[in-house]
Amino acid sequence: MFDDGSEELFSGFWPFIKRALLLFLPLWVFLIFWTAGLHLYISAIAAGLSLPLIQIFEKFKLGQSKL
Repeated sequence: MFDDGSEELFSGFWPFIKRALLLFLPLWVFLIFWTAGLHLYISAIAAGLSLPLIQIFEKFKLGQSKL
């Protein structure tokens, strides 16, 4: 098994945080956009686009930890 070092982020809590974010972040983003009065489709697209932010954050933090 390959070790990418992601389990070392946030003192080992990152795998649990990541799973919670993957589940709830799109829901939170959708509800925020929808209650702001934006169209349903725009809210859904914004919620879908929030998922890559988790991967970008993980790559950024892993890059910082290797310096």
